[in-house]
Amino acid sequence: MIKAIIFDLDGVLVTTDTLHYAAWKETADREGIYFDRKINHRLRGVGRMECVDILLERARRPYSSVEKAALAQHKNAYYQRLLEFISPKNILPGAVSVLEQLKAAGYRLAVGSSSANAKTILEKLQLSAYFDAVSDGNNISHSKPNPEVFLKAAEMLGVSPAECAVVEDAPAGIEAAKAAGMVAFGMGEAATYPMTDHSLTALSGIIPILQQA
Repeated sequence: MIKAIIFDLDGVLVTTDTLHYAAWKETADREGIYFDRKINHRLRGVGRMECVDILLERARRPYSSVEKAALAQHKNAYYQRLLEFISPKNILPGAVSVLEQLKAAGYRLAVGSSSANAKTILEKLQLSAYFDAVSDGNNISHSKPNPEVFLKAAEMLGVSPAECAVVEDAPAGIEAAKAAGMVAFGMGEAATYPMTDHSLTALSGIIPILQQA
């Protein structure tokens, strides 16, 4: 029986992908490294240091661990400046209604995101009050597809992994959910991923599926 729903953040509840792209593009341009939207797509759902490694695949020279950390810090600082401009208008259509219905039905809700900025984003979107827990890049050592972020969310909620469902839009997130022993709902690219349990064309599609469970 599903007692809790864990949501990925970007692409599920909010759209900040253009901000991530702008921040990574600025970082790459600063280093003279080629970067485009195809490369940016590979960064979805991936931890920041893993993103740096992908970014540096086209670098003209090797980078030390100190230099890599500096790149990650620069990208995040630039991204945080861009976050100053987000507001509830960046919430994806229908998301608030779904959260309200799930809360009313008694489900425990959490965010499970590799982003270290998840809490800041939720505050700016005025969504923090809907969630009982936030598991993010600040409390995990391993990014998706490692299940750590979702397992910690379940622990924070006080429920077992088998009682959790995850809503994701990236294959890495679906893999993490299944590795955690959770039901996986897929949106966007994840909707057609073979490991996905339930495909959603819209976030609202989760409601009738849960009602039938």
